[in-house]
Amino acid sequence: MIEKEYNFRKMRTKNIWFLLLLVFGLAIFGCSPRSKYEYRLKRELASGIRQDSLFMGLYLGMPQLDFYTNSWKLNRSGLIQQGPNNTTVEFKLENELKHPATMFYYPEFFEHKIYEMPVRFMYNGWTPWNKELSAENLAIDVLAWYKKVYGGKFIKVKHPKWGTAFVKIDGNRRITIFKEDDTYVWAIFTDMLIKQELDNPTSKGDIIQNEITKELEKTNADK
Repeated sequence: MIEKEYNFRKMRTKNIWFLLLLVFGLAIFGCSPRSKYEYRLKRELASGIRQDSLFMGLYLGMPQLDFYTNSWKLNRSGLIQQGPNNTTVEFKLENELKHPATMFYYPEFFEHKIYEMPVRFMYNGWTPWNKELSAENLAIDVLAWYKKVYGGKFIKVKHPKWGTAFVKIDGNRRITIFKEDDTYVWAIFTDMLIKQELDNPTSKGDIIQNEITKELEKTNADK
């Protein structure tokens, strides 16, 4: 009788430990960045909420002609100028980041409306030997600024080639922040309702962003 009771208790203890391990495992895998990203993307798109705000009066869904009119007005007031090779808009950041920097931007259009806005940053005083002005520090600087402007809850992703990146989804808008190299950092705003219909990365930043998204979807990373 004593032996049977002992065996029963031993079996019950094993079952308890098995259940604890199962719950622990589900907690870990259920909260992986991949599941968080997929759950958050589906939840936000299903909410019907639109978050179209970008910056400087620009927004996702903005007609192409309105973008050109807005840029002309900002250029005339001296806030912006043409970027290198006249392929981007250039805006000087004086107080937004820890150090003076420049952002370059030009949208991607779908059916003559903005659906994506790639923004490229660099510190103005960057040199290879000045680690304070490295792209790694710049990415953290941009992240801190964007948390203030667009809110927190960025998912942290570790990519084997591009390093640490940060992703945030609000309604239809996704923001991805990542380092291109030792000099440049990208922040890309995307209308995911449109992006899901397209599969044609056109810029280097968009190609890198797609690689980071694939890494997020297949690996476990830190939040």
